[in-house]
Order: sequence, then C-alpha cells, then structure tokens
Amino acid sequence: MAIESAIVEYIAKMLPFAQQYQSLQLIIAAALVGLVILAIVVIFDYSFGWIERKLIARVHLRRGPTKVGLFGILQNAADVTKLLSKENIVPANANKVIMLSGIFLFAFLLMLAVQMLNMSSVFFSFSFSIAVLAVFAILSLLPILVFIVGWSTGNKFASISAQRSVILLVSFELSLLLAVAAVGFASGSFDFQGIVAAQANLPFAILMPIGFVVFFIAMLAEMERSPFDIREADSELVAGWLTDMSAPMYVVMLFVDYTRMFLGCSLIALLFLGGWNGPLLPGIVWFMIKVALLAAFIIVIRASTPRMRLDQALRFGWSVLLPLAIINLFWAYLLVNGII
Repeated sequence: MAIESAIVEYIAKMLPFAQQYQSLQLIIAAALVGLVILAIVVIFDYSFGWIERKLIARVHLRRGPTKVGLFGILQNAADVTKLLSKENIVPANANKVIMLSGIFLFAFLLMLAVQMLNMSSVFFSFSFSIAVLAVFAILSLLPILVFIVGWSTGNKFASISAQRSVILLVSFELSLLLAVAAVGFASGSFDFQGIVAAQANLPFAILMPIGFVVFFIAMLAEMERSPFDIREADSELVAGWLTDMSAPMYVVMLFVDYTRMFLGCSLIALLFLGGWNGPLLPGIVWFMIKVALLAAFIIVIRASTPRMRLDQALRFGWSVLLPLAIINLFWAYLLVNGII
C-alpha cells in the first residue's frame, strides 16, 4: 500500500468531514508527501554542499570549512544567510521579468520532476505508467530555459555561455534517451515501480553495463558537472550565464544545481542500480544510500578531472557515446528475447 493510502486513512479518521470528499483527501495526502520530499531535497542540497567543499579540500590537501559549527557544518548556513541579506540588483540591459521568471521556472520544473520520483515501493508523491518519460520531458525543457535566461541578461558572456550549455545538453540528450529506451525495453515499463521490480534479481548496471556507463556520463553532462561544467568555465566566461546574478538569485541557482544533482543520482539509482532494492534495511534507506554514494563519486570526479573543451565534449558525445547507446539498445533487444 502506498504511503498516500495510509495518509488518506489517517485523514479520514482525524477529519470526519473529509470522508465525503475523497479527492480532497488525496490532494492533502499528495501535498504532505510532497512536503516531505521537498524536505529531503533541502537536507540533501545542504549536506552535499558542505560535503563537496570538505571532500574537494581533502583531495587538494586542504581542510575546507572548519570555523562555523562542528567541522564547519554551519558554514553553508552562514553563507546563504549572508547572500540572501544582500540587495537583488538586475543589470540595466537585462529583461528583468524574463530573467527572474526563468530562474524560478527552472527551480519549479526541477522540483516537479523530483516529485515524480519513487523513493521506495510505498513512498512516492506520483506514480503513473509513463513517469520516467514525464521526468525526461521536463529535463528536455531545461536547455530552452538556460538559453532564455542567459539571453535575457543582456550580457554577451552570459549569452555565449547559455549557447554553449544548450549545445552541450542537446548533444548528450539523444544518448541519454536511448539508454532510457533500453531500460524501458528490458523492463517492459516506463514506470519507476516496474523498472525497479525488474531489477529484483540483478540491477541493469550488471545486465547492461554499456548502458549504465552511457547513462552515467550523459547524466553528468545533463547536470553540468565535471568534466562537462562548460557553462561556468571561469577562465573564459567568468561565471557563465550566472555572471549577472545578484546574491539572492545566485542562492536559488545553487539550490537548483544541487537539486539537479539529487535528481540525476536518483535516476541513475532507479534505472540501473535497483532503486530501493536491498536486504535488511527499509527501501527508502537503500535508495538514499545509493544516491549519497553516487553524489560522493561525482564530487570526486569534479576534484580530480580537468574540464573538457566544448569541441572535445561534443565530439565525445556524438562520436563515442551515441554509437555506444545504439549498441546498448541492440544489447537490450537480445536480452529481452533471450538470445543472450
């Protein structure tokens, strides 16, 4: 039984007047689960903001934040408080309405995609037959928003960075979607519940190792993490399409970046690592362990790999990743038909 059903029963007991309105019960239950998922995302974003600073510092033989709170764990809270207290200044040449609305629409779409994730067999806000396709449909809108926000700033460096981001994201999306298609083909479902159930014996990372590698690398590009963080090549474009963002809007975009990281790691865990499958521990604990380990590994990649040039990334996406994604799709066909 999904957690929403349990909440609906509790609401019916606590609010007798709501028994006549089943749709109201479902709305309240979905809202409560959504708030819990939002809290999980906020905790993840804050925790891994701190972990990233500490882990990169260790790789570089530094100590990282140490002064504010135990082991510097309150440093991010201090930084966010300082940034939010500053004035939000919009450049004179910028289109203020498009620029600000684009940023908040970006954050809203990401949170909508996160709400569609299933964190266990009973803990989810939405679950329907094409949930996976819906998540990637939302992700496909993000390059458009990146370009609109970058163009609306009126800064040529931000505009160039936005164009680079769009080119990069589009170049890797085809490989990403082909890997997702192979997963749907192998599991016979585009629902997270069905995909995780199909990995009850072996995760798809073992059954389709090429697809796992393709999806992981393409998702790194989708999250714009190293070595594909081309949008903020500071030696070339200052802070990329975020150059003209004042402190409060920069905080929003930091939240967006870590939420993209949570979403990307969650998709990798659900589609290739068995999701919440695991012994002894509750499903949601296994899910969060897998997400945390993936996030830590992505941080290590950032600390240890140089940024690729745009032409290198595009050549890699079209010449290497796309052929591998096609081979993986053929491999999934052989797997489903019992040929291998």
